[in-house]
Amino acid sequence: MGVSVSRPEEGVRVVTVDVPPVNALPVQGWYDLADAVRTAGADPGARCVVLAAEGRGFNAGVDLKEMQRTPGHTALLGANRGCYAAFAAVYDCEVPVVAAIQGFCLGGGVGLAGNADAIVASDDAVFGLPELDRGALGAATHLARLVPAHLMRTLYYTSRTVTAEELRAHGSVWRVAPRAELRAAALELAREIAAKDGALLRLAKAALNGIDPVDVRRSYRFEQGFTFEANLSGLADRHREAFVASREARG
Repeated sequence: MGVSVSRPEEGVRVVTVDVPPVNALPVQGWYDLADAVRTAGADPGARCVVLAAEGRGFNAGVDLKEMQRTPGHTALLGANRGCYAAFAAVYDCEVPVVAAIQGFCLGGGVGLAGNADAIVASDDAVFGLPELDRGALGAATHLARLVPAHLMRTLYYTSRTVTAEELRAHGSVWRVAPRAELRAAALELAREIAAKDGALLRLAKAALNGIDPVDVRRSYRFEQGFTFEANLSGLADRHREAFVASREARG
């Protein structure tokens, strides 16, 4: 369990997150993920990285229970910085990153997927930002890379989710596969990318990041300031406590 890196075939590295029960990452988990992605991308033999997960869903965001049981703002600051590091590691990875998404991709999961170079998703995958329901703000920067502006705002305000098929219609998901075939589908795309010259792929990644119209690091950092404001005002605690209590009541 935790974060691991494997080498299933030449040129491809797979970073896998396995943090039961729902891949909601504690503070250290975000830093571990950032380190794994950076290490995989810096490997001279790597030409493509697949970001995947085990379990029910790809990622459920931040571990809110850790945040609620930690006094003061230590966990909040850690989660903010850890998420920032993990999202940036995906975006700045030296080689292309293919995200393999199954089940739920929520909150921080959207941050990871939105910063990936390509997305392959299972037919049961859903994407969304339930941040307002949980007393937080953030990752609109990344959702905006997946859907048009007005849909992004509607999803953000309502906390609704969007399916992989819907994202494919918007052009942000490359392929939708049956869940049992997701890993194979992601590796197929990674293999095609990894067949290219590694030095050229690194130049291409740097060039494409350089022409992005939005600086995702600065944009996301701006959003995080409002999350901290919600915490200082007491809004965030009320919503997080209600969410954690409802989860515990459901067992």
